[in-house]
Amino acid sequence: MDLVLLCVFLPLMTVAWGQYGDYSYGPYNYGDNDEWANVYRQGFNFQCPHGQVIVAVRSVFSKKEGSDRLWNYACMPAAQSLGEPTECWWEEINRAGTEWYQTCSNNGLVAGFQSQYFPSVLDREWQFYCCRYSRRCPYSCWLTTEYPGHYGEDMDMMMYTYDYYIRGATTTFSAVDR
Repeated sequence: MDLVLLCVFLPLMTVAWGQYGDYSYGPYNYGDNDEWANVYRQGFNFQCPHGQVIVAVRSVFSKKEGSDRLWNYACMPAAQSLGEPTECWWEEINRAGTEWYQTCSNNGLVAGFQSQYFPSVLDREWQFYCCRYSRRCPYSCWLTTEYPGHYGEDMDMMMYTYDYYIRGATTTFSAVDR
């Protein structure tokens, strides 16, 4: 009888322990290395499953492919302390060939991206998919400048623990460098 109870309660204890408090993310699963959200010079739409947010961004650059990038993302469930998503929406489009800075409005967190490539300017336009959660996300935000340091560098940016979220992005554009 004790063995039967152990077999029933051990899986429940494992689930309950895994849900206790905030914890660090494990290794990111981008899928296969060849699995990208886009191909060069093509548009794409990437959305995390409901209740998850973007926690990692990987990108490689190719001047030969129209000064474009391949993009890949990883999603994880938002911290339980944020509650459930109450609404999700697409932000305004950030036009190709311009510099821009945007954060999700209404205290939203980035849960997806949509992008279209424009060969006439060798640049992409972007649109963020944002989700707001039932409990307020802290506003102590800052802009990281280390990913990538130069337009042609590859990047692999990860949020290592809960309490760090992607709320927006910025870009520069140079008609010389494209």
